[in-house]
Amino acid sequence: MSTPYRDAGRTGQKRRTFEALVAAAREQVAAGDTPTVDGTAAAAGVARSTAYRYFPSQRELLAAAHPETARQSLLPAGAPEDPAERLDAVVLEFTRLIVNTEAQQRTMLRLSLERDRGESALPLRQGRAIAWIEEALAPLQGRLSGPAIRALALAVRSAIGIEALVWLTDIGGLSRDQALASMRWSAQALLQQALDSGPPPAAAG
Repeated sequence: MSTPYRDAGRTGQKRRTFEALVAAAREQVAAGDTPTVDGTAAAAGVARSTAYRYFPSQRELLAAAHPETARQSLLPAGAPEDPAERLDAVVLEFTRLIVNTEAQQRTMLRLSLERDRGESALPLRQGRAIAWIEEALAPLQGRLSGPAIRALALAVRSAIGIEALVWLTDIGGLSRDQALASMRWSAQALLQQALDSGPPPAAAG
């Protein structure tokens, strides 16, 4: 397996260069622009040839610039065992992240929808939030099967995130605070429905 360019030799300087490129890309995303490797290199004051060593393609640059890239878990330290409390904590943190980076999220949503079918998926399409939700629902193991928990996580994800925020605010006319409250309510309602009547139909697959 080859060693990534930024992890081989002079790692301190390479890390700073990488972070400068990512920061420049995120600034462009926040402004509603679509960053390119060439444009990001110019904005960061990095040589074009050097930038391509870190990001051989625009797709890889966009993936690194996504606001959620660095997050591994959304559960707080000392997370409770109650699945409803865990789910609410994750949904609250996730929705806050979405609102706090809304400009970037809207741009990434647009770019994700514009990608050709043959291209590799951007983070928004990779469903990384599903893993965070499944982690919140982990105490349900034994009560619900693995596929059932997965189906519930998919249902919860469909009710939260930038897609839901855009609909609730742009179409539904809610404020950001009202939209967050609606998403938290929806997540709890889906959890309770799964516990009372079984998981969503997707579990059958």
